This record gives sequence, structure tokens and C-alpha cells, in this order.
Amino acid sequence: MNPSNSTYLLSARDLSVRFGGVLAVNQVSFDVQRGEVFTLIGPNGAGKTTVFNLISRIYTPTTGTLHFEGQLLSDKPPHAIAQLGIARTFQNIELFENATVLQNLLIGHHIHRGAGFWSNLFFTEASRQAELAARLRAEQVIELLDLQHYRDSFVAGLPYGKRKVVELARALCTGPKLLLLDEPSSGLNVEETEDMAWWITDIKNELGITVLMVEHDMSLVSRVSDRVLAMNQGEVLALGTPAQVQSHPGVIEAYLGSVDDVSSLRRAVT
Repeated sequence: MNPSNSTYLLSARDLSVRFGGVLAVNQVSFDVQRGEVFTLIGPNGAGKTTVFNLISRIYTPTTGTLHFEGQLLSDKPPHAIAQLGIARTFQNIELFENATVLQNLLIGHHIHRGAGFWSNLFFTEASRQAELAARLRAEQVIELLDLQHYRDSFVAGLPYGKRKVVELARALCTGPKLLLLDEPSSGLNVEETEDMAWWITDIKNELGITVLMVEHDMSLVSRVSDRVLAMNQGEVLALGTPAQVQSHPGVIEAYLGSVDDVSSLRRAVT
């Protein structure tokens, strides 16, 4: 397949990463289509987060290529990834705890500030327009994720579930084309996970943002994912719809493990 094909927002070809004697990712290939939710699943150590770190340019592939909108990502420095249109949340929340929710969201929009140093220093018309655009985007995201009540709250005083939502909001404020969600339901209760499922669906359908997700909660995976890639020990096990992947013998053995887990997943899918 041609990595510059407009159907695909992101294309990975034969990705491998070696850390000393450890082969963390081995010959992994996949395509993420525009407008879909594509999910990576697998047991701990399967290589899922390593793939995220390759896309984010935290790591450089030992072999293989990653293309985003036809551009080779390995040619880009890490600080340029957000400007390309790729945003990410982390399994361990990364926020400015001594800033308010609104301030954290405005920080997310800073990559689009077109005004230069002198314009910002003297708060010229260009600087004012950039500030208005940032605040408009932040308010739209606050409304989408029901954060109105927390707009002026300091992040340090928020419960864990709300911090997860704020991190998602900050990523959305960068105006991404591709949103990387690293275990978005981790640490959330049942109600918060239900809300997360609705928001992921809205991000895809209402904002038109493509989502690439790493997730362990198979109920959430089955509900929101268009396609699923199962990994184990750095390699691809299966690729398909949630129902197709959950019935794959290799996935059942490597990821689900027990008969009880298999039954639970099938009930979630059906």
C-alpha cells in the first residue's frame, strides 16, 4: 500500500524497535483510516505504548517507517509533532497542577499562536486575535466535555477522573487531526468510563478527529472502536473489527487468558 494514499491518515510499515537485546516491537504494520477509532490492545509489555512513543517521536524506529499524511515522521523532531496535527494523552496524567483548567487548555492552543514575540509583548491586534481564537477554542472544548463548572478550578484540587478529562480537553485544544489516547479509562469508575465512551464517539463524529487508542477495558474498546489491532510480545496477532479480534484464538490465549474473560468480552460485544 502507498503510505501517501489519502485514505490513510497514518501508515506504519514493518516497524521494529530494539532496546539493547530486547526487541520491543517486531515488524508491525498497520494503517489508520481518516475518521475512524483504531485501537491497540494486548497484555502488558505487548509493545502498544512503544508504538505510541514512535508516533510521538519519543523513540526512533530501529527499522521500518511511519507516515502521517504522506510525511515521514522520522524526519520530524519531537517538538514538531503537535504542529503536524497529532495530539496525545498519557497513561500517567501530565498537567500543570498549579494552573486552572482554563489555563491548561490555553496552553494546549499555544502551538497555533501566529503572533510573534514583539506582537505578544506589545499586545498588538494580531496578538489579540490569537488570544480570542485560543479562548474560543477552549470554551468550545469545555462545553463539549462538560467542564463548565471546573473552568476556574486549579487542577491540583480536582479528582482523578476530572483530571483525565482535562488532559483530554487540553489535547483537543491543539486542534488535532489524529488524537492518541493512552488508556483513557485507566483509573476511572464505571460512570466515568461511560462518559469517556460518549466523548470519544463525539470527538470522532462531531469534531471529525481520527482516534488511535491504547486500551485494556474491552467493553470500551468494543463500544467505540471501528477496528482493533491485537499485539503480543511486540508482534501483531490479529487485525479486524472488535468482534473478529476477540474471537481470534491467539488473542484469546495471549490477551484474555481465562474462559471467564472470554465470556465477559463476548457479552460486551453482543
